[in-house]
Amino acid sequence: MADGIPFDRELDFEYGRIERVSPSIRRVIAPNGGPFTFHGTGTYVIGRGKLAVVDPGPLLSSHIQALKHALRGETITHILITHTHRDHSPAAAPLKEEWAAPTYGFGPHGGGRIEAGAVVEAGGDESFVPDFATGDGDAIEGDGWTVEAVHTPGHTSNHLCFHLKEENALFSGDHVMGWSTTIVSPPDGDMADYVASLDKLIARGGAGDDAIYWPTHGAPIREPGAFVPALRAHRMGREEQVLACLRDGMTGIADMVPRMYAGDVPPAMYPAAARSVLSHLVWLVEKEKVRADGELGTDAVFRLA
Repeated sequence: MADGIPFDRELDFEYGRIERVSPSIRRVIAPNGGPFTFHGTGTYVIGRGKLAVVDPGPLLSSHIQALKHALRGETITHILITHTHRDHSPAAAPLKEEWAAPTYGFGPHGGGRIEAGAVVEAGGDESFVPDFATGDGDAIEGDGWTVEAVHTPGHTSNHLCFHLKEENALFSGDHVMGWSTTIVSPPDGDMADYVASLDKLIARGGAGDDAIYWPTHGAPIREPGAFVPALRAHRMGREEQVLACLRDGMTGIADMVPRMYAGDVPPAMYPAAARSVLSHLVWLVEKEKVRADGELGTDAVFRLA
């Protein structure tokens, strides 16, 4: 199903070693590899001397010490958070303590969805609250660099990408990754928002912005103008698969997932795939193409409207 997406799963790196990946960007990868993080969290450093850090990563002492060692003699002045999953934001606290650097992010985990009564999925850094709430289009300026925040909800409601003006580059967090598609897990994850955010990035590409993406996991995406539309087409293909399952009499997600993901992911990943299928079904219910019997969740019974 994902054959049309030009994934790049090659990455030459060494854990804990800072590497220059562009004229003004360096990266240190944390040793927290896994099925959702690929090799691990890539923490990016912008600038020289007075720095911004993008996604400081998980609360792993080895990664935090690697960052402190790599940046000795320099000063972190800004800490930018794409979103508040535990592999992205928790290390902001010790870096802030070391350098007294303020944090920038859209908001706490779950944003307005928690205030509305939603129970947000596990895996969130619920302790993080940004020093500066950062919205779409906000500019953050440092010593020799300027970043624009791009709100891209979908993977999480508080997801931001960051556009580095000086290199026409986008730190894409988990919204767009070069090694895998992104899990969209309700209620904080929202497929309608996710596709709209893809459309937003496609429009930016048409305007000449974002020549290269630097995801938090995996290798850079060097041709986003082809990659992001392929991701969008993949999502719409998944929607068509859901509708085909319903037309064939399948009413439960547990039956749909093995059919939809056979050959794409191992069975151990089916629970995660089920969350994305649920997100497609929630969107189809919103579009009045599908109705659900019972509470809208992975155990609901779904039928064509």
